[in-house]
Amino acid sequence: MTSFAMELPNRRLVSADLLKLRKRRGLVLVTALLTIGVVVIANAVSETMHLINSTKHGPAGGVTMLGHFGWAIAALASVAAVIVGALAGSGDSDAGVYRELVVTGRSRLSLFLSRIPAALVFVLPFVAVAYALEAGASVVFAGFHPAPSIYLLTVTGLWAMLSAVVYFLLAYGLASVTGSRAYSIGIVLAFRLAVTPLVAGIASLGVVRELLPGVALDNLTPTALGMAARQGPTIGMSVAATAAVLIVWAAAALVVGGWRDTSRDA
Repeated sequence: MTSFAMELPNRRLVSADLLKLRKRRGLVLVTALLTIGVVVIANAVSETMHLINSTKHGPAGGVTMLGHFGWAIAALASVAAVIVGALAGSGDSDAGVYRELVVTGRSRLSLFLSRIPAALVFVLPFVAVAYALEAGASVVFAGFHPAPSIYLLTVTGLWAMLSAVVYFLLAYGLASVTGSRAYSIGIVLAFRLAVTPLVAGIASLGVVRELLPGVALDNLTPTALGMAARQGPTIGMSVAATAAVLIVWAAAALVVGGWRDTSRDA
């Protein structure tokens, strides 16, 4: 227990990794645009169209619009999380400073683990702010549409955040294995946006579809949002099965990524 505790990253190490991410202005801009920017623009356009022609375009708020925008936030937050995860997993190697970090005597496992909370602290506030804006818009701009309840707003937000965390961990683990930011982003996004919907739509695969993290996350979509927040067909899964799929994928990514990161040549 003592030896494992020594491998855990300290606050200074996590803060240093967080600072590395915050100093990347391009990363900050892209993350902000994919989360906060999209919500602001989408709601502004939707409400403007409603004000111009209210008979043709409904209000920008309400439960249905929360479903549409909630799905968009979850999808784009996943994209932002993938970019951050891939950068966090390969950043030190790409910058050529990994060897310098190792020779200082820091544990390799500690270096690997420290990037996880640092990256999550970096990306999740963007997702939280974006969703908070959408939650407010769904109530303020509800108009004649039914406004979402506090419970629905809460579970939808947690669902979007969970989606970002899961795909961050997949990208982080893969980037730690490949050492390539570009390849990792391409592979995980293709898996998220193309492979998962394609496989989920093949009914003949049966239970195999339930092994995909995207299907498990889709199964957690708040029922009240209806089909507006779903990417593909409805595939029923038990809560236990859903949790198992997500935990196994996340754990596998971290175990394999951690093994590769701590065993690679400095």
